[in-house]
Amino acid sequence: MSIFGDPFRRFLLSPTIYRTSYGSNALLDWIESPNAHIFKINVPGYSKEDIKVQVEDGNVLVVKAEDRGGKKDEYHGKDKEIVWHVAERSGGGKGGGDFSREIELPEDVKVDQIKAQVENGVLTIVVPKDATPKPSKVRNINITSKL
Repeated sequence: MSIFGDPFRRFLLSPTIYRTSYGSNALLDWIESPNAHIFKINVPGYSKEDIKVQVEDGNVLVVKAEDRGGKKDEYHGKDKEIVWHVAERSGGGKGGGDFSREIELPEDVKVDQIKAQVENGVLTIVVPKDATPKPSKVRNINITSKL
């Protein structure tokens, strides 16, 4: 048994890339079961048409959302007398309600079988694990006296 336990092994021995866009308020839970990695991301107010889930560079899970129905648009241009003082619900900061999350997936997953669904303001992404053993990445190099 490791001193730090299994949850910390991944962070110490093979750091995971985990990026979020500036000003993103999309909270994330990452759960690992024996059969899959499960990601739950808060996406209140976004429809499935607003959200894009992709795998880039072979193993980087990218989740992006665009606030196409921004709250500012409700009043913008309709009345010159309206002054906005606070616009937090539409992500009033940089990006206007857009967000992006990037997570480097472990090597033991089946990226071609990823499934996602959005329900009650929560995006759930299920990434199945691959039980087949991967070939070793260690390759011995023959040493000679001359190149």
